[in-house]
Amino acid sequence: MSNPIEGKRILLGVSGSIACYKAADLASRLTQAGGLVDVVLTHAAEAFIAPLTFQSVTGRRAYTDADLWGGEGHVLHVNLGRSADLLVIAPATANTLAKLAHGQADNLLTLAALTADCPLLLAPAMDGGMFSHPATQANLDVLRQRGAQILGPVQGRLASGLVGPGRMMEPLELLGHIRVALGRDGPLRGRRVVVTAGGTMEAIDPVRVITNRSSGKQGFALAQAALDLGAQVTLIVGSAQATAPVGVQRVDVDNADEMLQAVLAAIPGCDVLLMAAAVADFKPARFLEQKIKKAESAPVIELQMTPDILAAVAQEKSRLGFPRVSVGFAAESQNLLENARIKLHAKQLDLIVANDITASDAGFGADENRVTLLDAAGRVEALPLMSKMAVAERVLERVVELLGLAPQ
Repeated sequence: MSNPIEGKRILLGVSGSIACYKAADLASRLTQAGGLVDVVLTHAAEAFIAPLTFQSVTGRRAYTDADLWGGEGHVLHVNLGRSADLLVIAPATANTLAKLAHGQADNLLTLAALTADCPLLLAPAMDGGMFSHPATQANLDVLRQRGAQILGPVQGRLASGLVGPGRMMEPLELLGHIRVALGRDGPLRGRRVVVTAGGTMEAIDPVRVITNRSSGKQGFALAQAALDLGAQVTLIVGSAQATAPVGVQRVDVDNADEMLQAVLAAIPGCDVLLMAAAVADFKPARFLEQKIKKAESAPVIELQMTPDILAAVAQEKSRLGFPRVSVGFAAESQNLLENARIKLHAKQLDLIVANDITASDAGFGADENRVTLLDAAGRVEALPLMSKMAVAERVLERVVELLGLAPQ
């Protein structure tokens, strides 16, 4: 399964704002993600940025108002609008928002918008008090009622030097919203997926913790892959600092006990649990309220077991029937397949993802992984070294199969 942008026709409208430079970055990111990006610039946008900039990053022609009266004549706006899978206007100025709200079609962009029957995403950008003005807010209300999704603007320093809401949302965040919009009708539409990611931190004293090398990258990739297939995703995060994919409900926890409670609270009614977090197996038997002072001899720290989250999930599953599909991870340094099989059956999992943590080119902290998938039916699938996103996509393919859903 590829990401939902792959092969999709995206019409990117660019109106006149200093934020036009962000639109070029967005067009480049969309193209790199596999999108077919057609750009339409308003006359005002051309004062900030040239069509050639967009043609250079998309490899496709960029259109202006001059093209409306060119050789393709009156049908150009129809072709652009009706062929689009998604219409994104970024930046969307107060003037363009007003035209869209009132059906005014005096340029190529607003004409194309009237012909489009695809989802509409708007990323406002404007200065001063323009965004909060009652006229702009009324226009946004009209557009929301018609189904448009308003993304931003964000708070920050504006071109005038004022500080307030008006900055266009950053291209990377917009890209996340676009992925959600294009993936929402995927095979996991309406399905609830819970993902855990990162390690846990088990406190010794107010300063020191026991933790592990997990970066959370594989868990975050799984969350993105589930979103790409249309799922509603809850992402339970331990000690991982990465930015969560746009569209997830993020729950932050510190230790294994907190992760257990968060998982048990999230799984009733959920379809899939992807337990990618590297939960600490041990924690200090006693938390010291004061920092341990350095002495001539090192302190002796007694450890005890942390709760077994997958075992608790298995009990809940036998009682409630949820999650419908449980996927675990086995990070092993020896006897990889044997230990993974033991965990698969002991925790009543439907699928387990096993990886050798001794590999120097994969696993903890790396951007790539080399894993083997084992399921409850005895099927073993060894995957080659690939990006963690590609691993996540393959795991979600198997999840779709386990749920008995038809891939799209």
